[in-house]
Amino acid sequence: MEVERQLQEAVMAELDLSEEISDEELLARIDRVLVRQSKQRFLSVGQRAACRKRIFDSFRRLDILQELVEDPSITEIMVNGTEAVFLEREGKVRCWNRRFSSAEKLEDVIQQIVSKVNRTVNTSSPIVDARLEDGSRVHVVLPPVAPDGPILTIRKFPGDPVTMEKLLEWGSLTGEAARFLQRLVEARYNLFVSGGTGSGKTTFLNALSQFIPGTERVITIEDSAELQLRGIANLVRLEARNANLEGENEVSIRDLIRASLRMRPDRILVGEVRGPEALDMLQAMNTGHDGSLSTGHGNSPKDMISRLETMVLMGGDLPVSAVRGQIISALDVMVHLGRMRDGSRKVLEITEVREDEEGRISWNPLYSYQREKGRLEQVGELCSRQKLEAAGLSDI
Repeated sequence: MEVERQLQEAVMAELDLSEEISDEELLARIDRVLVRQSKQRFLSVGQRAACRKRIFDSFRRLDILQELVEDPSITEIMVNGTEAVFLEREGKVRCWNRRFSSAEKLEDVIQQIVSKVNRTVNTSSPIVDARLEDGSRVHVVLPPVAPDGPILTIRKFPGDPVTMEKLLEWGSLTGEAARFLQRLVEARYNLFVSGGTGSGKTTFLNALSQFIPGTERVITIEDSAELQLRGIANLVRLEARNANLEGENEVSIRDLIRASLRMRPDRILVGEVRGPEALDMLQAMNTGHDGSLSTGHGNSPKDMISRLETMVLMGGDLPVSAVRGQIISALDVMVHLGRMRDGSRKVLEITEVREDEEGRISWNPLYSYQREKGRLEQVGELCSRQKLEAAGLSDI
């Protein structure tokens, strides 16, 4: 690392910081420095190639994080200031043996990331969500909120979207449950995917979207565009925008849901509901946009419903009975995901949202994960079959 730092300083000495140069010219200057230095330091061809890439990454990419971003086996990168970098591989978290040379260098990388998606983060606005070019989710917290230095968390997504076939191969659910969900999506049931942090909600939503007929017009609405829908020609992707430094020009999820209703959507996919936009999502589902999908954080379907009630109340002054009526009318089926102790993600429950005799929300469990058997098994039958019959899919 010390040799790389000295070589980087040698390259810097050759650069005119007021001059804009191409990647090819930068690589050429790095090569010239390496040729000179290799004679003094006896660098092998392999060492020179590694230094060349790392120095280039430090100037134009994500510095030491670039190799982690390019490693498909790594699913999460956690930078705790300049003191430590942790990574997750195969569900296991471990400390990495490299770290940033300074807080300034880490902040440069952060600014490079957020500027590419038109976001701003500074001491006045020290928290931001962003994404990398490959769709990986980025979360940043800067001092003074983070007193030990800039905190950077990157949740990586695979270059190619995870399909339902891949989830079956991983044992996340059974073929029977996958076929059941396919029929629900094709019949335009409104589905809601819940689960804790890191349980795979976005990945599962992507997999469900492959069952949407390619002839439909689909609008996706997200805080940071992460969904990777394939096979849908008439696709509109919308992304929220934070307020500027003056606190103006914000475009919220609520604004986007309302705008989407004027775009003639067949289905609306809301990446995740976290606040008052839950009210707009439910109203969209209740106004002729059947087959819509969304996700949210919850420890169980019951907890998720309670959170939805709270979020809807944040968006409007409504009686609780009216809120529950909206939820019952809008949501047909909930799919709950969980992360197991071995790091694997599995479907733990598929349940139908129902209304009991007293007008309260009740649940009709359809599939449940049997821990003693280690598999998802059917435990009930779907009650509401009108949409299946209308779509000619009443054979399940």
